[in-house]
Amino acid sequence: MDYKDTLLMPKTEFPMRGNLPKREPEIQAKWEEMNIYEKVQDRTKGRPLFVLHDGPPYANGDLHMGHALNKTLKDFIVRYKSMTGYCAPYVPGWDTHGLPIEHALANKGVKRKEMSTAEFRKRCEEYAYEQIDNQRSSFKRLGVRGCWENPYVTLKPAYEAQQIKVFGEMAKKGYIYKGKKPVYWSPSSESALAEAEIEYKDKRSPSIYVAFTVTDGKGVLDQGTKMVIWTTTPWTIPANLGIAIHPDFTYVVVEVENEKYVVAESLLKEVSEVVGWEENPKVIKKLKGNEMEYIVAKHPFYERDSLVMLGEHVTTDSGTGCVHTAPGHGEDDFFIGQKYELGVLSPVDAKGVMTDEAPGFEGLFYDKANKEITDKLTEVGALLKLTFITHSYPHDWRTKKPVIYRATSQWFASIEKFRPALLEAIKNVKWVPAWGETRLFNMVRDRGDWCISRQRIWGVPIPVFYGENGEAIITDETIDHVSNLFRQYGSNVWFEREAKDLLPEGFTHPSSPNGLFTKEMDIMDVWFDSGSSHQGVLLEREDLQRPADLYLEGSDQYRGWFNSSLTTAVAVTGTAPYKGVLSHGFTLDGEGRKMSKSLGNVIVPEKVIKQLGADIIRLWVASVDYQSDVRVSDAILKQVTEVYRKIRNTFRFLLGNLADFHPETDAIAFDKLREVDQFMLVKLNNLVKDVLHAYEHYEFANIYHHVNHFCTVDLSSFYLDFAKDILYIETENNLERRAMQTVFYETVIALTKLLSPILAHTADEVWSYIPHVEADSVQLTDMPVVKELPNAEALTEKWQQFLKLRDDVLKALEEARNEKVIGKSLTAKVTLYVTEETKDLLASLVDANLKQLFIVSDFKIGGMLKDAPDHALKLEHAAIVVEKAEGETCERCWVVTTDTGMDKDHPTLCARCATVVKN
Repeated sequence: MDYKDTLLMPKTEFPMRGNLPKREPEIQAKWEEMNIYEKVQDRTKGRPLFVLHDGPPYANGDLHMGHALNKTLKDFIVRYKSMTGYCAPYVPGWDTHGLPIEHALANKGVKRKEMSTAEFRKRCEEYAYEQIDNQRSSFKRLGVRGCWENPYVTLKPAYEAQQIKVFGEMAKKGYIYKGKKPVYWSPSSESALAEAEIEYKDKRSPSIYVAFTVTDGKGVLDQGTKMVIWTTTPWTIPANLGIAIHPDFTYVVVEVENEKYVVAESLLKEVSEVVGWEENPKVIKKLKGNEMEYIVAKHPFYERDSLVMLGEHVTTDSGTGCVHTAPGHGEDDFFIGQKYELGVLSPVDAKGVMTDEAPGFEGLFYDKANKEITDKLTEVGALLKLTFITHSYPHDWRTKKPVIYRATSQWFASIEKFRPALLEAIKNVKWVPAWGETRLFNMVRDRGDWCISRQRIWGVPIPVFYGENGEAIITDETIDHVSNLFRQYGSNVWFEREAKDLLPEGFTHPSSPNGLFTKEMDIMDVWFDSGSSHQGVLLEREDLQRPADLYLEGSDQYRGWFNSSLTTAVAVTGTAPYKGVLSHGFTLDGEGRKMSKSLGNVIVPEKVIKQLGADIIRLWVASVDYQSDVRVSDAILKQVTEVYRKIRNTFRFLLGNLADFHPETDAIAFDKLREVDQFMLVKLNNLVKDVLHAYEHYEFANIYHHVNHFCTVDLSSFYLDFAKDILYIETENNLERRAMQTVFYETVIALTKLLSPILAHTADEVWSYIPHVEADSVQLTDMPVVKELPNAEALTEKWQQFLKLRDDVLKALEEARNEKVIGKSLTAKVTLYVTEETKDLLASLVDANLKQLFIVSDFKIGGMLKDAPDHALKLEHAAIVVEKAEGETCERCWVVTTDTGMDKDHPTLCARCATVVKN
């Protein structure tokens, strides 16, 4: 007789190897077939809504690991919420307007100037939809569940119509205005930029010290005295209209080689060293800044005055304390220029080229003009020193080229008019991490007005008409009409029709007695586009609601989407568009470096999915502290893969031992279980409690660690370790066997549900192999609930103490194995010499088979610790003697016993196995 055939070995078709790159698409095809998103929504219909509003990725290019991190985190939350009492729709979106698409088409050879504006915009739209299709398939391959067939897209007519409504409401409240002031200007994009579109990189710039000669000292300074300014933008010298000094600083007049110069007293030493005043300059006068107001100096090379003004923005961090002021090229310069009525001069065109308002330099690109201007300053004797410095300088975050401040006529949203409401709204939002509140609060507190106009083509037009006298026309009637036109035809209609055909029929306005109108040709900042999504999506769609429960994006969105959404929402509704904001860091390589092609350290999601599978990326996302910058590399993904294998193997072992188990007929009630089985259900219950708490607080790394510990320590190293001696050896309906199967069944159900949001594909695969479950997918179930189990605390305390003792026994077995005393642990006999505490513990384990729990063939208590022989291994909880067990090895269970061979029909079996086989 082959006794192997009498063993109840595991039976399951659940594969040991995940083979995720092949199996995941099959699982996703099943989701498609069963329309899983709609099934989940139908099942949860009527529950309270939980809306995670998707911040739209830009529709250009393949996905990177930042995309994968972002969308996967969102998917964790949405899947979890739909399994915990909520209806949690997820409507993905795309940001589709803006310069990158214009650039992408130019790079593909599209000739913008050879087609009409409407034709070019049509090409932009087609390109955007191509990119959406590409990114959508990649997001779906990651296992992200959502309303993929009906996403929101910022170029859709309904969205654009709502955006116009937002603009109109802000204009109605007086928050929209047109003005000429310096804004970030990108010569490489030929457009104004918002603060959110700026990044800082090092740039090498000239550093010059220039003397302005006083022509009217107002009785305070002698004529001919020179005021010294410092600047790193020589190209702005032709636009100089004044010099700013601080009213409270002390300034000195110093004499150097028969010339008199004015600098701040605290900067005199530094200036002297830089410009080469070798001997200590002689201080001939000290005076406060406020004594020099309205002194007049002469521009170094133009016949123009430069007025001395008082400004609180002046510092002594660097420079001279006398600040070159060009109101057309700086924010502080502009405001002080307004105060002193200097006017605005900006002799640089949209391409960054000097105009004829800068005589002698017209036609030069501003950066090239630096040398010509410094040469001119040298020629007229005004240049005291030229050096070069490397400093952090604003760049266009799309073209990566330097930007300038340039005064142009632009449309602005006034932040100043409703700043208090914005700051109050921030306080009423739950921020994770908590520092997000401070970060956005400070940004809004210090923020200037928002420049919302762009001199581009691909975007939503600013819905403004102009009368014959140039007056801007924005009325409820025009806004409603344009919004309706956009809803019907899309915003292309703005460029396809004349102004009169875009106005309501019979429209009249006092500014146009002859009925002649023109239209604004600038488009809106793309941040206004995406920042209007609270109205274009949350308000527009019936399956969502405003405010959203959560916005979740990268930490760069404090200056981007979080900011623009808050601004437009508070302006329109008075409240924030979100109840909570969660932010994550950036993805870096394994050494903490930014990923770049030049470094060759880029990890691409598509490649990882093809090699390892999407669930490995998802498990990696769960493993990291995403609120900080996160690292990813082949080595890190290999570690995650090992954890995945352990989890998968745990599932396989559990499933394999449930083939003959039916929960309705075979499950054992909790109070009828052995203590060890009860203890494992308590451990499972604690896992459920910890994991649900972690999900609620978005602490996914805690879930990763809790589950990993449960599988490797609680199950694999303990419960599953000794289970085989019961599950394989005993009869099918043996009470102990059914007890363990009861624990296994509850464990596999709970673990599958708990991991479903993270290991989306694997959990669904496991679910399909669990016997006697009704739901077609684990996604159509709810999370396990935390139970009130009797005597849980006492059970835990007792069995945790036992596990510490068991660890000591395992150490002793390992040492005996290393010394060749025994082979496998089943060949061992263990004798314990114990303390009173350990003796009481073992005595309390009334229904425990200690030989089985220690996985040895013989076990006894030899006496008290003081009686232990010298050769015993003395550990924390006992002294332990390990020796070879006496008797013969049973052919069926491999236990060494003295009763092997006592049954003549089965001479190679122990008494237990002989009984089982006979039955």
